[in-house]
Amino acid sequence: MENSQLMLILGGARSGKSTFAQQLAQRSERSVAVIATASASDEDMHNRIMLHRAARPLHWHTIEEPLNLAVALYQAANLADVIILDCITVWLSNWLYLHENSDCVETAAISSSYSQGALDAIEELLRTLATLDGSKTLIAVTNEVGLGIVPAYALGRIYRDVLGHVNQRLAATATRVYLMIAGLGVDVKRLHEEASL
Repeated sequence: MENSQLMLILGGARSGKSTFAQQLAQRSERSVAVIATASASDEDMHNRIMLHRAARPLHWHTIEEPLNLAVALYQAANLADVIILDCITVWLSNWLYLHENSDCVETAAISSSYSQGALDAIEELLRTLATLDGSKTLIAVTNEVGLGIVPAYALGRIYRDVLGHVNQRLAATATRVYLMIAGLGVDVKRLHEEASL
């Protein structure tokens, strides 16, 4: 039996990630569910959530789940064949907020501990994906945050590092990886070649 698939879409802010994911899902002409990880914590986030909702077709299913990705994926797979997870970036913010030690200072051990905890949650998501039949495709949206300036505060640096590790793990499993640049998706996994001397 064919395995379920993972597609990863990453890029900077306002690079067109969510729009690209939605276009891929629409063009598939398959049933679609969206796992939305954002919570309306302030007015700006509330407005962003409303814009995302308005951009989606009314017949798509939506599961709002800020933390438990594996459970949300299982629920979404019972509703649709294409599942958009939008997004890993916000999920990690939620996850770090839940696990944050407000007294912590940045150390390699703390950063490694956060990375391992987040990666454990991602592994649970991937194990759930592996149990689904071949008709299911997960499109995961995430930000590439490692190309800008180094964050000025410890938790920002930890967040950047952890998201980098999470993105690497997802990209290693994904059949397709698109890097968004000004609304254009470049399939970096197809371009990737094993390095050699």
